[in-house]
Amino acid sequence: MAKNKIIIIGGGASGLVAAIVAARNGAKVTILERKERIGKKILATGNGRCNLTNLKCVSDAFHGGSEEFINNILKQFNTEDTLAFFSELGIYPIELENGKIYPNSLQAGSIVDVLRMEIDRLKIKLECNEEVMEIEQKNNFVVHTKNDNKYYGNRIIISTGGKSSPDLGSNGSGFTLAKSLGHKIVKPIPSLVQMKSNAGFLKQLKGVKVNGLAKIIEDNKILREEYGEILFTDYGISGPPILQLSRIASTLIHDNINVTVDIDFFRDMTNEQLDKMLMDRLTSMSNRTIQDNFIGLINKRLINVIIKVSGIQLNKKSGDITREERARLVNSLKKFTLNITGTNQWNQSQVTAGGISTSEIDNHTLESKLVENIFLAGEIIDVDGDCGGYNLQWAWSTGFIAGMNASK
Repeated sequence: MAKNKIIIIGGGASGLVAAIVAARNGAKVTILERKERIGKKILATGNGRCNLTNLKCVSDAFHGGSEEFINNILKQFNTEDTLAFFSELGIYPIELENGKIYPNSLQAGSIVDVLRMEIDRLKIKLECNEEVMEIEQKNNFVVHTKNDNKYYGNRIIISTGGKSSPDLGSNGSGFTLAKSLGHKIVKPIPSLVQMKSNAGFLKQLKGVKVNGLAKIIEDNKILREEYGEILFTDYGISGPPILQLSRIASTLIHDNINVTVDIDFFRDMTNEQLDKMLMDRLTSMSNRTIQDNFIGLINKRLINVIIKVSGIQLNKKSGDITREERARLVNSLKKFTLNITGTNQWNQSQVTAGGISTSEIDNHTLESKLVENIFLAGEIIDVDGDCGGYNLQWAWSTGFIAGMNASK
């Protein structure tokens, strides 16, 4: 029986796993990579340490698509399967925090290296600097590249990524290819990305890092909240909690819906408890100005901003603060509000929300329902995950499933 000739478009996380699985299953595999080397986006994951999966990998950590589609994929190739796959390649995994799994080397390069060694061992053909421009459907497929080269195969796996981090390879070209094949694209928007605000005090706070509970608000309703280190910038806010909330913000802003983020700097205290603490503090240090009183309580550069947004005169004596003014201080510390005007662009986003509609993809094989022998894997599909290794797990899972079924 003749071997399947599989062309994999995109040498990122999902494409590399798909190639390895397909080759192990007897297929003749060619990878076409747009950039000068494979796995460039993998090298940037986990701040260069590669958070390759998460022990708490459940469907709730993923967005877009349908829950049934996501669950079917994760059941077929889960976290344990990922750990076994990379263990076989020589990766010793460690858990650092909140179920996040990294290679013991804490080097993303280790992941790329072992994948590359397996590709070499399996004699998979790798062509870099080959940007695919067209997929021609004849008896089989003819893939045309920007360099005027042609590649022939009877199965195609499109694993080009989304639009995030285009300098690392994902420039949205896969969506163009999918459209040419008749696929519907759910509007791609940046996710896991910093938020912009028009707050007037941002320049004063540039570089300030604080722990807080960030809540994304629409029409006075809390849509989601996340706790962690928040970074103020001259254009808005960043940090892990903000990235987690950014998908919602990006979606709402795209739909021209007003959105705000409220920050609670004292999440472990109720308003009443914080009010009593402030009253005791103001009373015991009544001769200090309100600015000096707050030193040691909150970040020093945040003090004047909190006082101003509370409508209190700077340098006012602590003993002269009224009950109403104290209530406003409590409100500012528990509900520090920023109007969100947008997000940063694709070059600063970690993942793409949106992509090929899951309704057009078989949720067991990842074969296109529109074009026989075309398979989809990775970020090009309308599924994206939270921070914490979920997006790489999606890449490994979809890559494995697409590679396995394309090679049957």
